[in-house]
Amino acid sequence: MQLGSIDTIVAEIAEETRTHTHRGKVADYIPPLACVPDSKFGIAVVLHDGSVHTAGDAEEPFSIQSISKVFALTLALGAVGDQLWRRVGREPSGTAFNSIVQLETEHGIPRNPFINAGAIVVCDVLLGRLQPREAIGQMLRFVRTVAGDETIAIDEAVARAEQDTGFRNMALANYMRAFGNVHAPVELVLGTYFHFCALSMSCRQLALAGRYLMDDGRADGHSVISARRARRINALMMSCGHYDNSGDFAYRIGLPGKSGVGGGILAVAPGIASIAVWSPGLNPSGNSHLGQLALERLVHRTGWSVFEPRGG
Repeated sequence: MQLGSIDTIVAEIAEETRTHTHRGKVADYIPPLACVPDSKFGIAVVLHDGSVHTAGDAEEPFSIQSISKVFALTLALGAVGDQLWRRVGREPSGTAFNSIVQLETEHGIPRNPFINAGAIVVCDVLLGRLQPREAIGQMLRFVRTVAGDETIAIDEAVARAEQDTGFRNMALANYMRAFGNVHAPVELVLGTYFHFCALSMSCRQLALAGRYLMDDGRADGHSVISARRARRINALMMSCGHYDNSGDFAYRIGLPGKSGVGGGILAVAPGIASIAVWSPGLNPSGNSHLGQLALERLVHRTGWSVFEPRGG
């Protein structure tokens, strides 16, 4: 595909979103997120050759929220390898991102690392070797390195707001602590988790950060993780990256992806592109309404779905 056509496609998609009257509902349970206008939309595509193609509000930072779980999972697998799967499953949950229901019958073992309970356990794993400040610093260094951008930061106002309003996450952490699946003090685990979620990145930065998942574990020609691990993280993103909306996302878009309630989605076309979209209005499952629509249109026009014949 010609590079010029990618620029045309992303520009057309951004323009098409301006006419949509149904934009979803902005997350309002974290006060700083509630202030973001639902008119915002950004898209960035980083191709395998390193070229970057953007449109809309692609340079404006936003709270990536649960997209950070992909990076936290990468760090935890680097720290303990497959031992992680003794404490977190690899199956779709079929329930909301902050559900507590399955933990009772499954003895405090979260279904996967992308629901809140699973991400909290991932943070606890990281705190098995690091203090909270060290773990947060490690996360910042990692995303800055893979994105090639030292300006990426954590929004402390969002982190404080999460701490003030995160009662369900507190319940999840304490419940798993009761089952022996959270080891560090709950307040330290949650403080780390909230800071991860408060990472602030633009679509351009996020798409650049996802390159290692697009390119068999490499970014800028340097190995970040093994190709095998990159493929397995992509598999989890495909099956679990959108909570109880994951099956529909795979059906409509056909790419590994991870969403966040800040309205962002990171999607990966393996070997082809790393893609980030942002529109803060959410569907009932907590995923960006226009972000999903934009990815569906992008895949339709490029044939990048993993279920399409290559070049189809």
